[in-house]
This record gives sequence, structure tokens and C-alpha cells, in this order.
Amino acid sequence: MNRPSINWEDTRVFLAIAREGTLSGAAKQLTVGIATISRRLERLESSLQIRLFTRDQQGYTLTDEGRDLISPAEALEQAGMAFGEAAYRNHDQVKGHVRLATAQGLADYLITPALPKLIADHPMLTLEIVTSVATTNLHRRDADIALRMVRPDRGNVSIRQLGLLGFGLYASHSYLTTRQNPGTSILSFEHDDFIGWSEMQQHLPAAQWLTKRLKGRPHRLTTTSLSAQISAVEAGIGMAILPHFIAKKRNLICVQQELGCDQSIWLAIHSDLANSRRVRAVVDFLEGLIAENKVLLA
Repeated sequence: MNRPSINWEDTRVFLAIAREGTLSGAAKQLTVGIATISRRLERLESSLQIRLFTRDQQGYTLTDEGRDLISPAEALEQAGMAFGEAAYRNHDQVKGHVRLATAQGLADYLITPALPKLIADHPMLTLEIVTSVATTNLHRRDADIALRMVRPDRGNVSIRQLGLLGFGLYASHSYLTTRQNPGTSILSFEHDDFIGWSEMQQHLPAAQWLTKRLKGRPHRLTTTSLSAQISAVEAGIGMAILPHFIAKKRNLICVQQELGCDQSIWLAIHSDLANSRRVRAVVDFLEGLIAENKVLLA
């Protein structure tokens, strides 16, 4: 019989839940999100193929099998602490530079506002965020990590889907009150102005939706950046397809919510860097950030 493959970091989650009795308490103790705690517990139970806790309205209670594992887990915790002190006596901080390639919207409205915690946790880590329109080639080491809406299809990279980014059609209040044909149904766009993408971005689902909708009519404005589209919508120039989580923060009005333009969020890491401490720190940060904002993003 094969022994289970265990991520030993998950035993810290097991101990934290056992000590606190709740996911929220464990999350606070380990300073990670509740979604991360829940995901790691599920992974540990799946690896061990046993139920470690019973769940009820009062919280999490150890099963008999879980209670039997407390002592071994605490021994592992002590061994890990001793190992860490010996190995990183003078090098206990994540150090170095990490280059992250991502979409402008994710960088400006999700990642950058959350960076203070990452910096506080790892003060010797420096980060470079690249928001170029061109797809970054991790195989050529253009970046260490990519968080994109396009799945990389080549190169020596590790890839996984972290979440979904939802899009809707948005307009400003001022635009909607001065539409050329205010008596028309809100979903009839024959006389409306649209803000779209330039020629080199016609592969985007939002650009393709607008092409079908306009049927040959020109956009009122085309841009090469999401920030310009948001500014144009706020100025009342027209409507645009924007990520829900950004448009709602800017108090824009959703004219049509389901467009079929939603996109998966992919995380890609150069395989040679998967075990790098500096890269791992940023990857854990991004995974937690996407998980904690899953509903907002979608």
C-alpha cells in the first residue's frame, strides 16, 4: 500500500484549527485567508483519506482519527522549527527580486492595493510588475511569474487556473440619462456609443462582442488600455465592457451583466523557479489574493 503524499505545511493548518476551533481563528493565527485554510485542510484530509474534524455550528471538533494525529503533528512542528532555526539562522527572510507579468486591471485594482502586506511580510523582497500588452514569454525569462487571462501554451512552465474574471457592459449615470434615444429599451443599443479596443487587441472576447454588436458601425472611441476605457466611461463618452470588480468600485452602472466575455485567470511559473523562496512567496500571495476575492472577481 502506497503511503499518502502529504504537504507538510498543511499540518500547520491542522494544528491551528485544532487549537482555535474555527477556520477564522486559524486564519488569524497563520495570517492567511479563510479560503486558504479551508483549501489546505481539504487537501490534507484528501491525502490522508480520513476526516480530521467534524463540522457544526459551534466550529470544528477533532475526530478520533484527528486526535490521534495531534502529538505527531506537534512533534513535526517542533522539528520544523528546529530545522528552520538551524538552516536559516542568518537567512530567515525571503530575499531577492521577482518580476511579475499581469494584466493592467489586475495590477492596478487588485494586486497593487494588496502589496503592503506582502512587503511587510518580506521586507527584503523587491517586486517588478510588467503590464505590457504583449504576452510575456516565461521560457525566455521575460518574467518569473505570469498572472494572465490567456493560458500559456508553450515553454517549460507550471500552469494552473486560479479563478474567473467576470465582465459586463457598463456606463456612467450621466451617459444613461442623456442617451440619444431614452425611450428605447435599455438593451437596444442601436443609437448608443461604445468604447472599444484598438486593432491589435481584436482577439479579446470584449472586442469580439462589440464587433458583433456594432455590425459595422464605428466605435465612438478606441483605446489600447483598460484605464483609458474606464476614464472614457466615467466621462460619459459611451459604454464599455469592463471587469465587474473594477466598474463597481468606480460606481458605474451595469447595463448588461452576462455577455459571455468572462475569462479564466491563469497563473504560470517557470518550472525552474517553482521552488525558489522569493518566487514561492509571491505565488502564495497571489493565490491567497485571488481566493479571497473570488466572488468579487467573478
